[in-house]
Amino acid sequence: MDRVVCSLLAASPDLVAVVGGGPVQQEFPAEAAGGLQQFGVDVTVGDGKPVLPLSLTVGRWLLTRAGVTPGRGDAPQVVFHSVDQYALPAQARKLGVVLAERAPRVGILAMGDASARRAREAPGAPDPQAQDYDEDVAEALAAVDTHWLGRLSPARDAELMVAGRASWQVLAGAAEGTRMHGRLLCMAAPYGVTYLAAVWHEDAALAETATS
Repeated sequence: MDRVVCSLLAASPDLVAVVGGGPVQQEFPAEAAGGLQQFGVDVTVGDGKPVLPLSLTVGRWLLTRAGVTPGRGDAPQVVFHSVDQYALPAQARKLGVVLAERAPRVGILAMGDASARRAREAPGAPDPQAQDYDEDVAEALAAVDTHWLGRLSPARDAELMVAGRASWQVLAGAAEGTRMHGRLLCMAAPYGVTYLAAVWHEDAALAETATS
């Protein structure tokens, strides 16, 4: 994930938009803090009361690891935006279009996991549906297939325990009308949850995707 963030920052975007699933669609200021206490980890990123959902908390933590302190004068402009995890594809795409228009060069750090269904199966038991879904998403991210990502159905989110679908569709919306090149950096499921990391880039714009 550090490679994804470093690649994003190396392109010198005017704005970094961290996007991740949450209970509602909401924008948070650059200074917003997040915490992992409810998950049994005594970690807080940022100052003040933690308000960021998990996906954006991890995104902020990744930026901090890369030396970016959102809200400081020497840091890139940063916004944190949650997208309703159950948003319809058209809603997620629209958010991506809006974010892409907020600055000449926008870097999007899209946070979201693929299927977690394997985590509830017996150890070692394959889940063909989850595996097929994850492999298809990985292929689409590597190929910058925005049309395929845009067609992902919210109905499968609960079935396959997918947290990243809406974020990927925000990314797809932001990339529409551009000529992107993609590269899959990682696909792993160490805890029964599939994590993907990929980079999308072009000469005049930048988009990144990562998993929380």
